[in-house]
Amino acid sequence: MALETTSSSIVNRMLRAARLEVPLYEEVEADLTATNQALLVVVIVAVASGIGSGIAGGTGGVVGRLIFGLLTALLGWAVWSYVVYFVGTRFFGGTATYGELLRTLGFAESPSVLLILSFIPVVGGILSLVVGIWTIVTSFIATRQALDIDNTKTFFTILIGAVALIIVITILSLIYGAIIVFIR
Repeated sequence: MALETTSSSIVNRMLRAARLEVPLYEEVEADLTATNQALLVVVIVAVASGIGSGIAGGTGGVVGRLIFGLLTALLGWAVWSYVVYFVGTRFFGGTATYGELLRTLGFAESPSVLLILSFIPVVGGILSLVVGIWTIVTSFIATRQALDIDNTKTFFTILIGAVALIIVITILSLIYGAIIVFIR
């Protein structure tokens, strides 16, 4: 089975997710075996982002940024997916399982693989902004399709989920910063 040719391959699914193909989100929502693929998407994106920011330089070095990025991505994905699941099902009448949100929101991260290029002067900053907006749109579609709710309910579900994600990232950043200070 060639990675590029089968419709359920991770590469094909990542491309379809990035192209905002609604049927892809329905497909991975229903495919219980796609959870590992969604996890792999999150890992690929974290590594790509870590490489991009590592090349750009800064504190912590490439290995530190990769480890921090991977931990942040995995924790962020799990927390955000759960909060979106909880808020969407409890407050907005969505019908989904936590696994369905994990799968759809994992694939929604697909455009962020381009963050490997974020080290390029000027272009990297613009690319990061575009990828950020693009990922918000894919996450919106992923959430709406997984929860089977309308656009307004999806917006408020994501807004509350984003607040939780920001809190987790802030806490992890503070811990990472403290570790770097302690090591020095």
